[in-house]
Amino acid sequence: MGEFELIARYFKRPPRGAALGVGDDCALLLPAPATQLAISSDMLVEGRHFLGTIDPRKLGHKALAVNLSDLAACGARPLAFTLALALPRVDESWLAGFSEGLLALADAHDCELIGGDTTQGPLNICITVFGEVPLVNGLSQALLRSGAQAGDDLYVSGTLGDARLALEVFRGTLSVPAPVFELARSRMEQPTPRVALGVALRGIATSAIDISDGLLGDLGHILTQSGMGATVQADVAAALVASRAAYAMAGGVHCDEISTEQWRSWALAGGDDYELLFSAPASARSQVAQAAESSQTVVTRIGRIEQERGLRLTDAKGQWLPNGYSSFDHFA
Repeated sequence: MGEFELIARYFKRPPRGAALGVGDDCALLLPAPATQLAISSDMLVEGRHFLGTIDPRKLGHKALAVNLSDLAACGARPLAFTLALALPRVDESWLAGFSEGLLALADAHDCELIGGDTTQGPLNICITVFGEVPLVNGLSQALLRSGAQAGDDLYVSGTLGDARLALEVFRGTLSVPAPVFELARSRMEQPTPRVALGVALRGIATSAIDISDGLLGDLGHILTQSGMGATVQADVAAALVASRAAYAMAGGVHCDEISTEQWRSWALAGGDDYELLFSAPASARSQVAQAAESSQTVVTRIGRIEQERGLRLTDAKGQWLPNGYSSFDHFA
């Protein structure tokens, strides 16, 4: 099978919202009036971002999900995406599964594939996604990292640390019952992009970021760009690890089988969560609750933004904790 037959068989579809899609030198988009384009790219490399044993359907899902998560953090509605794919060889079974998982998530978010590239080489996936954010009275409604204010509440969507739990099982450093592993593995391999929540938070949240490298590391980006500090209730964040009750129901893992410090570490610095971390004024708590309800997403208040620079941690009793947690860095 040649390159162009591969594209036609697995990835080419008639354009829907785009003026011109797959098959020409460029795609053409028509953004709605009074909107801005939000654009983000992510690269996934085998052995670095995913294991070679991952089901190709799940890999297709994750490849797009991590990009949609960036749009969610900006409060953008997905429009379209491009796919650059390097393959060591043509494997029709793998391609069928990958494209199925990729396009199923694309359809769920009405985000069409409009172009890209294929080549031979080590397995590498690069997606560029396009979304739109409205302008109101000439002002962008995009959520940014730079708007956090002293006194704002800090929130996290969903749960944290599940992917890291699964990774430790893959590494052989942790043994858990199979149902527990599958629960955590599904969060690692098929994250849920919080697009509906991001859109619902426009005009409410003062800053936002998606958690890819770990809660504390990504919060550091908000604090740096906003010129603020924060205090995080570490044990509230630790309790977000797919809720201990859920793991206990799945396979009998109880709180005392994994140390509190281990839960903290996974939740605060585990990474690969793709949840939203955002700030909002304390006066907007009811609006945040409404945004969570309308998007059918659980959100948890985990701390507050403060004028004093730096990041501080407290435990369940309000005692200060040392911050020795390191989030993921590709080149550290």
